[in-house]
Amino acid sequence: MTCFLESGIQFFMKSIDEQILRATKEIVVKFIEMGRLSPSNVHETFKDTYATINDTVKKNVNKAIPSDDTKD
Repeated sequence: MTCFLESGIQFFMKSIDEQILRATKEIVVKFIEMGRLSPSNVHETFKDTYATINDTVKKNVNKAIPSDDTKD
């Protein structure tokens, strides 16, 4: 059962990582379309945007997933 639970969490986190990457791409593309970002600055902006989204999502996901300490 533990193996199944761990693999389920790993699958969930992989899905989260893909969604974070997609959201980052969409935001950066919008910045370029709006003229707020030059294509020459995409590398740095993408890294910063990804880090911000990743930190925010992972912090909130970790709160939602019960740890082993909370089991009865």
